[in-house]
Amino acid sequence: MTHSSDLVATWDLALSDGVHKVEFEHGTTSGKRVIRVDGMEIYRTDWMFKLVGKEHFTVGKARCCITIDAVSGFSYEYTLEVNGKPLKKFKENQSRIMHTWVTFVSGNPTRIVLEKDTLDVWVNGKKVETQGEFIDDGTETHFAIDSTHSAYIKATSSGCKRSGIIHQLFINDTEIEVASE
Repeated sequence: MTHSSDLVATWDLALSDGVHKVEFEHGTTSGKRVIRVDGMEIYRTDWMFKLVGKEHFTVGKARCCITIDAVSGFSYEYTLEVNGKPLKKFKENQSRIMHTWVTFVSGNPTRIVLEKDTLDVWVNGKKVETQGEFIDDGTETHFAIDSTHSAYIKATSSGCKRSGIIHQLFINDTEIEVASE
């Protein structure tokens, strides 16, 4: 896979279905614009008279926009917005509504995401069937990682309004630490 020297920006975008790499090429003489997501070209224009502007696209359920601004002379600034928020704000919001664990299951890297607002569970980018169960001090959401590994996410109150609910992942009854992505 060859990338031209017009590559001006790359961003990592963590969504429920995985971490996506967004790449943007901008030809500052031709106005060429190319957007790639996970190495696949999703948008290309080879000639544009206007060198600044916005390019809209989607990654999964996320609406994205790259803004091209002239800073001075022939230098440009590129910003990525996701669902109407700057990437940094979007990431902060994601950490509030998503809990992510990254671990190894049978030697394979496995990424498990809980969407706290919908209670959907994703394993390696695929939404899985879950079964909820009430327990004495909260709830357990049970699901299968594969045919040999069962897991559940235990939700309990922290007893503190600021901390809210504590989510813990257990695979085969072993607790897995939360990832920081």
